[in-house]
Amino acid sequence: MRYRDLELDPFQEQAITALAEGRSVLVCAPTGTGKTIIADWIVDEALRTGQQVIYTAPVKALSNQKFRDYVRLHGEDKVGLVTGDLVIRRDAPCLVMTTEILRNMLLTGEQLRSCSPWCSTRSTSSTTASAAPSGRRSSSTCPRASRSSGCRHAVEPRRVRRLATHVRGSPVDVVEEPARRAARAAAVQQRHRPVRPAGYDRLWRRKRAAGAGQPTGPRRAGARARRRSAGRTTRIDRFRILAERDWLPYLYFVFSRRDTEILARSLARTVNGTLLSPEERAAAEARLLQAVAELGPALDDELLALYRAGIAFHHAGLHVQLKSLVEELYEAKLLKVLYCTSTFALGINMPARSVVFDGLMKYDGRRVAPLPTRGFMQKAGRAGRRGMDEVGHVVIRMDLDEYDELESVLKRYGRGAYEPVRSSFNLSFHSVLNLLEQHDHDPQRIREIVDKSFLTWHATHTLATADLGEDAPKKRRARAEVAAKRAKTRTWDEFRAKVGYLQGIGYLDDDLVFNAGARILRHLQISEVFVTELVLSGLLEDLSPPRLFGVLCGLTNELPRHAHLTGRRAHEDRGLARQVARIRQSDVVVGAEELGGGECSWDEDVMHLGRRWAEGVPLLELVASVASDTDLSGDLVTGFRRAKDLVGQLRDVYADIPDRAQMLAQLARAVSRDEVEVVG
Repeated sequence: MRYRDLELDPFQEQAITALAEGRSVLVCAPTGTGKTIIADWIVDEALRTGQQVIYTAPVKALSNQKFRDYVRLHGEDKVGLVTGDLVIRRDAPCLVMTTEILRNMLLTGEQLRSCSPWCSTRSTSSTTASAAPSGRRSSSTCPRASRSSGCRHAVEPRRVRRLATHVRGSPVDVVEEPARRAARAAAVQQRHRPVRPAGYDRLWRRKRAAGAGQPTGPRRAGARARRRSAGRTTRIDRFRILAERDWLPYLYFVFSRRDTEILARSLARTVNGTLLSPEERAAAEARLLQAVAELGPALDDELLALYRAGIAFHHAGLHVQLKSLVEELYEAKLLKVLYCTSTFALGINMPARSVVFDGLMKYDGRRVAPLPTRGFMQKAGRAGRRGMDEVGHVVIRMDLDEYDELESVLKRYGRGAYEPVRSSFNLSFHSVLNLLEQHDHDPQRIREIVDKSFLTWHATHTLATADLGEDAPKKRRARAEVAAKRAKTRTWDEFRAKVGYLQGIGYLDDDLVFNAGARILRHLQISEVFVTELVLSGLLEDLSPPRLFGVLCGLTNELPRHAHLTGRRAHEDRGLARQVARIRQSDVVVGAEELGGGECSWDEDVMHLGRRWAEGVPLLELVASVASDTDLSGDLVTGFRRAKDLVGQLRDVYADIPDRAQMLAQLARAVSRDEVEVVG
């Protein structure tokens, strides 16, 4: 079977055939093997036959990319986008959205004409643990008449099939492609030598034995460090090695935004020219001339020189239009070396001939630890371009003494030993209220929905998955049965606890009637209780639109630890910030956090920046007022978009007060300018 001038692989043909025959399908295949082609076929088929289709993705970056792709393929009138940041053509026959948006729409009872008959879900291996529960929650509430396709990797497919079949009430086909594109792993250490040459183990044991019992004072330690430094391959050496072997283009993953910028500029100084061919140079120049007119000062001479050299950097904080430009140049094969953080691997379909890891140790929020298998494979899976490379190359930088410590980790990657998927199912207060409202306070119906969560379903299968047969010891079996029973009621207990909390703070009365707090909160999905308390306090009532937007920015974003605002803030801003902070620390808001309602943000500096954005100050001027060692443009734009989304939620809160609702609608339009309007 051929599709878009491609000869489909057997697993792709099998999935498309099943979908064409009206069956739901779960596709499981490694990164880079072509799962997205199946979803593309669904979109093409739905639009060709005049039907409706939803394409969901776990992250906004992938949603935005697919939106741009589908607009190019099908035209603007056919494709819409719904994320937490943007809503474009919501009534289009093809809607691209994040899984969280779909879940929220379904939980609030919104009618989705687009959910019948097609719904396509895209997940990525590095985000499966967090995104998969969202996809499952969405599946559990989608109309049963809809057909769906889920594209995933490393999510225990048969367990997911059993869950989906149980929830949907109809069979779900599983199509698996276990074969992985060949990849050659090479870790570079000594100059032009692999980290593990012949006889490495014998040599390393001899060096260890020779060092036993010898002095380890400062002099010896310093000499050892100098010898190690003298023999170490630098990042520039690694570029030369890959260039000599014709392993370009490559993605170079680091875990620091600052390092992406430093390394890209350092390489450009070393190259002292360009990595592009004359034809590529001409194409890049034409696109860059156009970009200068579009971006203005954001695209300065230094960045132009980088891009002309075929070198770039990419991270979440980068100016949104620059991120989009870098992705476009890379997709057009006009970048040969791209230094990037993990965000570039999250579902964005941009493969390379080689992938380089600057290291495997990363801070995971609690400690410095090796990358989990999912995180490694999501990045390594970018190595090897389908239809262009027979082999993808994965290069890992590490020192000799690191290898012994990480050898078991590398073997785990090689085996594809993925960490188990854990459910992150969490009922927000917003979801609790909407379940009560949509289902007439019927506890039996609500429990049926809650029991369709992955966590609850998994509990009912604990004994089977634990492989406890009839001959298992009685005590062991009894313990497993108790554990399963407790886990099965966990989500229902969470629902009841949150209902009880809302009654305790007066949002609900004893008969579950919605009081003022509940009527406000049911419209809010960001810092739900915190924003509800701000509304109830009356603090927001007398604020000018720019100051109101500043407050909303302050509670939807925070500056990184290394960044701070320069200059003095307005006196009235400082007083307002103290009032908001008092509500942030109130017993009601802190209690909601402790119950699992999500940690609330509050940043006075971001409040100041948000107010100035609403007053019309350009983004680059705002960025210049922040002391930071990396570009924060993208972070600010993301925060402004989230705040704009919250403005829309508040407009629903004030729907019965026309003047206030109109003011909020005007505010949303006023802040939707320049970079905030860009899909990137």
